[in-house]
Amino acid sequence: MKIGIIVAMDRELQLLLPLLDEKKEVVAQSGVRMVSGTMEGHDIVVLKSGIGKVNAAVGASALIDFALPGLIINTGVAGGAGATNVLDVVVGAETAYHDVWCGPGTVPGQVQGLPARFAADARVMALDAVQDNPGIKCGLIASGDSFVDSPAGLERIRGLYPDVLAVDMESAPIAHVCHLRGVPFVSIRVVSDTPGSGNNSAQYTDFWTAAPERTFGALCGIISQLK
Repeated sequence: MKIGIIVAMDRELQLLLPLLDEKKEVVAQSGVRMVSGTMEGHDIVVLKSGIGKVNAAVGASALIDFALPGLIINTGVAGGAGATNVLDVVVGAETAYHDVWCGPGTVPGQVQGLPARFAADARVMALDAVQDNPGIKCGLIASGDSFVDSPAGLERIRGLYPDVLAVDMESAPIAHVCHLRGVPFVSIRVVSDTPGSGNNSAQYTDFWTAAPERTFGALCGIISQLK
């Protein structure tokens, strides 16, 4: 299977690239730069999109046009919400926007004419690497164009989604594009900070120095079980 992997930041990219064999830079006709390689017997194309919803959506479209992947995985770090702690891995069984409202006839978070929540690829969710891993929590990832850095900001999101497990800035827009393009999708995130704790900026900084090697272990386990 050809798998596209999208990360937002260079820090995430530099942790991911050592996991690839036969790496080489490739340039799409649009000029977007990506890295191709192999992992666990699969052809992989990695794209660093940049942070935020627009960057993520543009990157997802470019990756689909160039690579025609059978699956797109968005991975990297996220803020923890609900019953999550730093270094927990969250697999987004669903993704949704926390900063969208299109008016009457829709629910908060829903783009008119689209699902209120985007479901992850059922094949991935059924893997033993997901279901039987005590270090993985499955649930909702909510996305918006802001770094959630306060308990008040997190409580606003929890008011919309009491079941939210993590917050980020890219999962939902990539899921949105994949839904429109008919490409299976899943988001796999590692919790780097917990906005509800009140000291998440320090947690975020400490995460990168203390535990980067933990970040992509779940990703490798999942890819190894894909057929």
